[in-house]
Amino acid sequence: MGQLSGQVAIVTGASRGIGAAAAIELARQGAKVSLSARTAAACNDTLQKISDLGGDAFAASCDVSDYAAVEKLVQETMERFGRIDILVNNAGIIDPIGRLTDTDPKEWMRNIEVNLAGVYHGTRAALKLFEAQKSGTIINISSGAAHGPMEGWSAYCSGKAAVFMMTRATAHEFGELGVRVFGFAPGVVDTEMQVLIRGSGINPVSEIPRENLAAAEDPAKVIAWLCTDEANDLAGEELTIRDETLRKRAGLPPA
Repeated sequence: MGQLSGQVAIVTGASRGIGAAAAIELARQGAKVSLSARTAAACNDTLQKISDLGGDAFAASCDVSDYAAVEKLVQETMERFGRIDILVNNAGIIDPIGRLTDTDPKEWMRNIEVNLAGVYHGTRAALKLFEAQKSGTIINISSGAAHGPMEGWSAYCSGKAAVFMMTRATAHEFGELGVRVFGFAPGVVDTEMQVLIRGSGINPVSEIPRENLAAAEDPAKVIAWLCTDEANDLAGEELTIRDETLRKRAGLPPA
């Protein structure tokens, strides 16, 4: 039996990249998993890999920028599994990439709606349950961009900086009620987002060769570990995969 046996997790943006890898690792550790993407069919590959492990999962269509859609995801998860213990707010986008005055206002605001409002929507919907059961784990996928500006990423940096403060605010308000909240920066990972970044040719991140990018399975292992009681002392903190102590505790080799 895995460390998360009997627990139920929701992972947003679970069709590929870190979200898919996290969902698979949570299932490997025994959790039942609710996957979401803008179209449920996009999660078919993730579902198959979980099924191959003998895990239990289902997928739902959910645009995290729409609160009603997120509430429906939570409701469907409750109907399917009867409880929710973990929320991984992973869904995110990088566009628009460009100097602030070169970006389209609607695209810029769409970034905030997904990267910031999406986290708020998931958190608010899950907290209704977590507060009542006096337990629950929320992991907000953060970024180094939350703490330092990057050329061409004004929307992404702004949204992630706000998510950093949302992590702190949520922990401040609900930590004493048994809800554990973590911010976690997964590093530079080989995902579709990195394809867009390399294509932009803007800022040093776009110049990182693909062979130097980390595999999505590395942050996935940390995410799963944060869902265990072993991480209780880190609740409320903003964490980074570059921290060697965290890597060791989560079972990763040195960076």
